[in-house]
Amino acid sequence: MDPTSAAYADNRAQMLERVADLAEQHAKALAGGGEKYVARHHARGKLTARERIELLVDPDTPFLELGALAGWGTDFTVGGSIITGIGVVEGVECMIVANDPTVKGGSSNPVTVKKGFRAAQVAEENGLPTINLVESGGADLPTQKDIFIPGGASFRNITRASEDRRPTVALVFGNSTAGGAYIPGMSDYVIMVDGGAKVFLGGPPLVKMATGEESDDESLGGASMHAKTSGLADYLAVDEHDAIRLGRQVVRRLNWRKKGATPRADYAEPVLDGEDLLGIVPTDLKIPFDPREVIARLVDGSEFDEFKPLYGSSLVTGYAQLHGYPIGILANAQGVLFSAEAQKAAQFIQLANQTDTPLLFLHNTTGYMVGAEYEQGGIIKHGAQMINAVSNSKVPHLSVVMGASYGAGHYGMSGRAYDPRFMFSWVGAKSAVMGPAQLAGVMEIVARQSAESKGQPFDAEGFRGVKDYVEQQIEEQSLAYFTSGMGYDDGVIDPRDTRAILGICLSAIHTAPVEGARGYGVFRL
Repeated sequence: MDPTSAAYADNRAQMLERVADLAEQHAKALAGGGEKYVARHHARGKLTARERIELLVDPDTPFLELGALAGWGTDFTVGGSIITGIGVVEGVECMIVANDPTVKGGSSNPVTVKKGFRAAQVAEENGLPTINLVESGGADLPTQKDIFIPGGASFRNITRASEDRRPTVALVFGNSTAGGAYIPGMSDYVIMVDGGAKVFLGGPPLVKMATGEESDDESLGGASMHAKTSGLADYLAVDEHDAIRLGRQVVRRLNWRKKGATPRADYAEPVLDGEDLLGIVPTDLKIPFDPREVIARLVDGSEFDEFKPLYGSSLVTGYAQLHGYPIGILANAQGVLFSAEAQKAAQFIQLANQTDTPLLFLHNTTGYMVGAEYEQGGIIKHGAQMINAVSNSKVPHLSVVMGASYGAGHYGMSGRAYDPRFMFSWVGAKSAVMGPAQLAGVMEIVARQSAESKGQPFDAEGFRGVKDYVEQQIEEQSLAYFTSGMGYDDGVIDPRDTRAILGICLSAIHTAPVEGARGYGVFRL
């Protein structure tokens, strides 16, 4: 890589524009319900969800937010009225889930439910305790048909976490009504703020309608009542700061121990500057780049032991160390995956499973090669071998979409449907069935053939408008913001943050033992 070249300077300038835009998109999530509702919340003497998280986690430790752009491009508030992520509390890595009461009182909509399920999955797969910061009015009633049935699984997840010896802690700051009452009801430890927490299955209006009984919030579900009478509250906090203090106290007494391997303490930072990542990936994703340049800026000491460097050169594979943890890396080089690349990947993935080594997939692929020569050469069989190896691999996978991630290549590189432990996209990355121009072109060819088979003339001029519309639509739907808004990754990130984010993820992964597959199904050879 030549950092003095015009191409590098152009790539860097355009990536910086994208990073600035990413900050603007993240600002939508950070704003919550907006200035008006944040001010109203503060006027009531309450902390915002993000302020609660900041006080909860250990000083000077990072909070890795997951799904910050969930709901992007929809009618729902960006972030889905809930904040999820991994933070360190009293030295223990925890999944933290916080309702944002500045967004419709913290009520749950379809984005909230989907994002909450992902948080529960991350906690389960990595063996993390969960801390819920609760203040929610329950279901967003206009969307109840979309969340009532699937939403019930959230309570099941809490009980299953407890059965799995993964502690669950609920800090209740405000309303936790109706179905939301089961969050503290099913958690191992419950802390309620006196004068703030309200936990009941039915509030005074519903009780009046159902039974005719006159009641008030405090007698029905106040924190003091639950601490003194019902026994639902294990700790009664005098205010929100006290609740956070008590929450940290609970975690401190969990006697928590990580079960995975510890990282090497003497690891070195990369020799090459991570700032260079801004200029490595071309703005035009059709232009190839050398992923070794990326790897050298991510791994410890910039040391990478490449595996099969002369075979299947469109896919780079090899071993490295990242923040002291061993890792195997698969990175797309020239975009297209041929038979040699697929077979090489299948072998490498099996080897990583033999040595219990987590895998990092760095995406920049247009998919598997097509054409008569390649079909006859067995590209389907060889692609299936790679997908088989990915599907049945038991070591944790981390995926980062650097550029393009199209077609079955997305699957072979452990895309979202293949349950990587964590998946992130660089701002500017794209994921779809195929590129917009290719997809629109395929539609034109099919339409032309259909017209010919019917003996009708093909209106190329008239179809141009359809083609342009489809191309624009696919382009928009392949953007990282869109796919992240759908929940297909854990966040859109600045390339320069990749090493730090992967380090946090690897640490969380090693809360639980890391073990490879002990066998595979049938490989078509």
